[in-house]
Amino acid sequence: MLLKRLKGWELPERAVTPESIFQNRRALLKGLAAGPMVLSAAALAGCSDEASAEADAAKLLASVEPDPSSHLYPVKRNPAYADGGPDRPITDSDLATSYNNFYEFGSHKNISRAAQALKIRPWTVTLDGEIAQPKTIDIDDLLDKMPLEERVYRLRCVEAWSMVVPWSGFPLSALVKLAEPLSSAKYIRMETFMDPENAKGQKQHWYPWPYIEGLSIEEAMNDLAFIATGIYGKPMPRQNGAPLRLAVPWKYGFKSTKSIVRFTFTSERPVSFWEELQESEYGFWANVNPEVPHARWSQASERPLGGDGKIPTLLYNGYAEQVAGLYKGMEGERLFT
Repeated sequence: MLLKRLKGWELPERAVTPESIFQNRRALLKGLAAGPMVLSAAALAGCSDEASAEADAAKLLASVEPDPSSHLYPVKRNPAYADGGPDRPITDSDLATSYNNFYEFGSHKNISRAAQALKIRPWTVTLDGEIAQPKTIDIDDLLDKMPLEERVYRLRCVEAWSMVVPWSGFPLSALVKLAEPLSSAKYIRMETFMDPENAKGQKQHWYPWPYIEGLSIEEAMNDLAFIATGIYGKPMPRQNGAPLRLAVPWKYGFKSTKSIVRFTFTSERPVSFWEELQESEYGFWANVNPEVPHARWSQASERPLGGDGKIPTLLYNGYAEQVAGLYKGMEGERLFT
């Protein structure tokens, strides 16, 4: 009898949330309106705040333009990244698409409704800096060029909550190869969109907009580094970072920057958004380590969304086998904050 030994980050296929749950329109409305859709005489008359909110949510949903890349999904799951790990079930899609950090639209978690204001077309991605030839690519042309696949990854937020998600997208290394960086390029600086008219959070002047993140070239070329363009077999929802975001599962979630418009290849280490705000609490590398606490809380455990308690946090979020070698000889660096 052939027995398969699960790797430290794997979980069984049976744990994946059925696609039908994600497709359920009622569930989506629940995420947008923070309550079920009720079409009643009172709602039509605008007799209650709750009914008004639900009507507004329905109107907003109806006004959101469908993603033109819908025909590309679902994509085939990569068997090397088919599971999130033992006893780590896939997070319910309702939670993963309604409990989100996206400071461009607000500093609270329930920004899924506000994020529908994000304009995802037209959308271009610029590759520049120390590369053979700067270029700007339409998002749909980029998707046509890239080898799309699905991967199940853990995501560990620096705030000590976590989820397990089936992302669709392509390896970041494919984008690096498309850019043709020069030997002088040591880092990639990633920049999100700027649209304060629709993203009201960008009017908050105390934040250093636009959102900036960065990786070393070695990290970007690691097979785990992924550009996510979809989730749960569908195009990426706006609140999760449409039309493309970074997914680096061995790092804290704030490194997985959303709605990217520019990749700049540079010889200088970029200063990230949270690093600029509070360098003592948020460093450039931000690798997950349960033994290195945040300045204001422990990182030893985490709360899985939808779970009924806490679980221990793993070094590199359980991906040490794949990434620990990236940081050999870097003992003097603040790798885990």
